[in-house]
Amino acid sequence: MTTTNEQVTPATPKLNRHFRLQWEEAQHCHVLLYPEGMVRLNASAGEILQLCDGVTTVDHIVTTLEQKFSTTGLRADVDGLLAHAFEQNWIV
Repeated sequence: MTTTNEQVTPATPKLNRHFRLQWEEAQHCHVLLYPEGMVRLNASAGEILQLCDGVTTVDHIVTTLEQKFSTTGLRADVDGLLAHAFEQNWIV
């Protein structure tokens, strides 16, 4: 598990079953759908949440994104989004 801002996020995060992540063509972005509404995600959040399958570790998510975008130093951004997603109950 990863600890950020006194929150503990899962080591292998997965989307909460009450949310559905999908690409919304009309909005040109990923969204999280849930019974009460929709959350519009920025591109980074969409990329991260797509990798939250309950099997992939946070370390592997970071590595995958750094390779995909040919960059380094994404750990803090990934941890920050995952902490927010956990706080919002998007991931478990």
